Formats: sequence, C-alpha cells, structure tokens
Amino acid sequence: MISSAKYVHTNLIARDWRALARFYQEVFGCEVVGPERDYQSAELDAGTGLSNVGLRGVHMRLPGNGAEGPTLEIFEYSESAEGLAPAVNRPGFGHIAFAVEDVHAAHAEVLANGGSAVGEVVSMMSAVGTQVTWCYVADPEGNILELQSYA
Repeated sequence: MISSAKYVHTNLIARDWRALARFYQEVFGCEVVGPERDYQSAELDAGTGLSNVGLRGVHMRLPGNGAEGPTLEIFEYSESAEGLAPAVNRPGFGHIAFAVEDVHAAHAEVLANGGSAVGEVVSMMSAVGTQVTWCYVADPEGNILELQSYA
C-alpha cells in the first residue's frame, strides 16, 4: 500500500476547455485554482508519449470540500484523438457524481446550460437502506455526471 497517497484531481480532456470550464463554473460553482496552464515541451512529449503536443487548460476546485479539496482538471490538447462516446456501462472511467439538494432542479439546470439527459430521474432504496434520488446527465461534451440526493 502507498501510505502517503492522497486524491488530488480528476482530468477531463475537452474539445473546448474554456466552454467546458464555464459550464462547471456556472452549473456546479467550481472555482478556478491557480493560473491557466499552457504547456509545450520535450518533457510534456516524454510524459504523454506524444510528439509536438500542446496542452492548455485549468484546474477547478470541486464544490463542498473546502479550499484544499480535489480539483477537476480540464485540459485541451493541440491535437485530439478520436474516442468512443462515453457510456454508463463502458469499462474504465464512468462518471463524476455531485450531491445536490434537489435532483430534479439540478437536472433542469444541466439541461438549461447545454447538457443532456442520459436517463430519467429515479428514486430507489440504497444497499444500506436509505432512499436515494439520482440520475445520469452529460455535460456539453458528453461526459457523464451523476446527480444524487439521499433522503
């Protein structure tokens, strides 16, 4: 076990990092941390395994965890590789979850800001016997988000 491990950030690769960052600011209240990043170097090439790559973007503090909480890192590469569309059941990264007071209102806010519905808002009993209301939605670039509220 790595005894000094600490969760730091989740990275999203964007087609338009500024627009995606604005969505997370306006909908979830994420706050920009530190300066914008703009990298292009031999070290970046070596670290990514790519050639002549540029990387721009920003870190955003996720809500609800204070000034030292984890961030959402939204980056855009100078050249993007095509990938499969996100799916709730695809192995690997699945979604980012946000606890909200009102799932229906949060669902509407995501849609009003360019997001899309993935499924319906549902309520069900959790494995520990509490009622959870939740849904999957997608941000404007198709990344899947879960909105959840426990009774």
